[in-house]
Amino acid sequence: MHEDALGKFIRSYTEPHQSIPNQIEDWRTHFNACTFVVFPDSYLPLLHSALDTGNFLVISGSPVDIWATKRYAHTQESLRQNGSKEDDVVVLVVGSYFFFDELPWDFATVMRASAPHIMDLAKTKNLGVQFIFFCGNDTDAYNSAFQELASHMGFPVGSVKHFSMIHDIRNLLMSADIVLYGSLRHEPVFPPLLLRSMASEIPIIVPNLTVITKYVTDGIHGFLFNFADPSTVVSAFTQILGEKRLSETAYSVALKGKLLSKNMLAYDCITAHVRLLESVLDYPSYVKLPSPVSKVQERTWLWDPFETKAALENSSSEVDSHHHARIVDTLGESHESNQTIYSDWNDTSLYNYPSLSDWNDLSEVEIFEDIERREIEEVSFPPSFSCFGITSMFFFKVLLTIVIKKIKNVFTMQIDERMERPLLSWDEVYRNARKSERLKPEGNERDEGELERTGQPVCIYEIYSGEGAWPFLHHGSLYRGITLSKGGRRPRSDDVDAVTRLSVLDNPYYRDLLCEFGAMFAIANRIDTVHKLPWIGFQSWQAAGRKVSLSGSAEETLEQTMAGENHEDVIYYWAPMDMDQTSNFWSMCDFLNAGRCRTLFEGAFRAMYGLPEGVAALPPMPNDGDYWSTLHSWVMPTPSFLKFIMFSRMFADSLHSLTMNSTDPASCLLGASQPEKQHCYCRILEVLVNVWAYHSGRKMAYLNPVTGEIREQHPLDERNEMWVKFFNFTLLKSMDEDLAEEADDDMHPGDDQWLWPLTGQVFWPGIADREREDKYMKKLDKKLKNKVKLLERQKSGYKQKPLGQ
Repeated sequence: MHEDALGKFIRSYTEPHQSIPNQIEDWRTHFNACTFVVFPDSYLPLLHSALDTGNFLVISGSPVDIWATKRYAHTQESLRQNGSKEDDVVVLVVGSYFFFDELPWDFATVMRASAPHIMDLAKTKNLGVQFIFFCGNDTDAYNSAFQELASHMGFPVGSVKHFSMIHDIRNLLMSADIVLYGSLRHEPVFPPLLLRSMASEIPIIVPNLTVITKYVTDGIHGFLFNFADPSTVVSAFTQILGEKRLSETAYSVALKGKLLSKNMLAYDCITAHVRLLESVLDYPSYVKLPSPVSKVQERTWLWDPFETKAALENSSSEVDSHHHARIVDTLGESHESNQTIYSDWNDTSLYNYPSLSDWNDLSEVEIFEDIERREIEEVSFPPSFSCFGITSMFFFKVLLTIVIKKIKNVFTMQIDERMERPLLSWDEVYRNARKSERLKPEGNERDEGELERTGQPVCIYEIYSGEGAWPFLHHGSLYRGITLSKGGRRPRSDDVDAVTRLSVLDNPYYRDLLCEFGAMFAIANRIDTVHKLPWIGFQSWQAAGRKVSLSGSAEETLEQTMAGENHEDVIYYWAPMDMDQTSNFWSMCDFLNAGRCRTLFEGAFRAMYGLPEGVAALPPMPNDGDYWSTLHSWVMPTPSFLKFIMFSRMFADSLHSLTMNSTDPASCLLGASQPEKQHCYCRILEVLVNVWAYHSGRKMAYLNPVTGEIREQHPLDERNEMWVKFFNFTLLKSMDEDLAEEADDDMHPGDDQWLWPLTGQVFWPGIADREREDKYMKKLDKKLKNKVKLLERQKSGYKQKPLGQ
């Protein structure tokens, strides 16, 4: 974070009545969402201290400040802007940012010991000296305290100016001839103000602190004095001041300091960012790790990109000032809107007290009633009216009566809404609901997203989790989002909430285990309520980030293919698995799953079908040079999708039971790092569609996501080893019904860890028979009750006497 506009905006509200706690809390929430908030110097974190949640980090040495100094020139006009004479030597006194709001006692110590000698030295050389102190804040109390402190430093009247630390330091550096660093306390990093001063080609006078002498050599890059003896500052001024402003030595040292500053902290800054990334990023076990910090060789910045940018941009500071003003204006507008919303929210309290507008409306009603009453009294004693007058008065009264009735109706409705109502019986609730359904003219109206997809052959569901994936998602009638985070849908969209459709995803443990496959289970669960098209597709939000999402031409090709007369059972995919000539499908799966993909896939397949130990249980996958699908990016017919989900539910349950029965149920054998173990089944389920499509005899086709070219993969007539019997739909349906019967009868051991019933609908013919029987018994029971009521009515009810007797 390089900008200070937000920090200055927050610090500007110092008075209690000007506080903005709600906006500060909003920004603190955003800052807290970050693992680290990185600043280039210590000044910015102090400005944003109200937003600090313990994750602030300072990495000094950023090249941005050094590059920015090239956009400002040291001119005589800037001297006059600060009220200094053209012949004056301007000494800018700076210090540490760590003492932001404190009085500069270190400055006073240095100046009291050296100021009289410096002024005498300037007189002997016939030079005027102006001191500018850059410290503290700009409050009246601080300014008064500083003036009192400056009066004891030994300066003549008018030779001292003060600027607070929120002032633009670049303007002061443009005015300065010498920079004196007055802080005498040790700091952890090289002072950023000194780095800017050196980059501005200004001679610096600094104490011989360890962090400074590590980079700066006395008499070569700057002028050092003993921090234990501040009076030694005078010797540094003796070398700098010449007969005409500054000496040749000062200019030479300033130039060498500028050359040093360009890359002085480059290595430290680069290694600090590398360590930061190492602490934040969790690399998967299958990636090639970057080199360690000890092997970083770069000790200079690549300045060419900065020079190119400087050539393209305006070199004046007006761009930056306009940019900062725009930021502050935006923050102000945001604050005003937030204040309005906040006040409106406060007005709507827990108790619905009448507002001022309510009382005004009520008083208007009372006035109308009073007018009506008086006119009625006047009509009871009518004077001589003309026919026109009586007619107009009549219509006026009718109109007034209508208006009053409408106002009364509105207030009656508002009062009824705020009054407690007695609880209705279930029969009354049922009758009111049926009545409202009959009165509702558009009860079956479809939403805008469904109307857009009407008549389309396919819909691709983009799986994502959280707001961070929103920029990678697509818009339009071809796509529809499905979120794995509860309440994380995009605004003004008809995205599907997977957690609402499948309650097991509300459990973070299972949501992390299944990952994006959980969204497919959610769509397949009672699919008729969400998807009614002949083709269905999915695409991970990561496809756009990896640049394998469909282009416009590929989308057009896909839609035309789906809309054609082709009714083949084919799966189209466009995110291929990265493979080389030495690897095959199962070796890549092992590579992605900590080397145990084959072992666990074979174990889960064996347990799923109940195969004995001597029988092979790993489906063979050819190495024919064709592509395999990844990233859940494919399209297939909707009936085929339901068959695939039927197989996947049983496989995932078998894999889960295999993990639960291991020696350490809490561990994950398919992952090496902690994130991989947390998302245990994600990578093996990602490639499961290939095994199912290949061995179930589906046609597989690769759709080039850029050109839209379609090419068949693994042709059917070239598949030699297909385990069709294990992927037969009749067999899978009977296995699904057996599991449903176990779940229905509570016969499965370890029901508390059984995954299969949680991943979708549980149904077998016995459930339909039982529901049919229950419905028949309820019908018989209703007939019996009606018959009993009829007999009771005939026995003791009122009987009509025959007429004519």
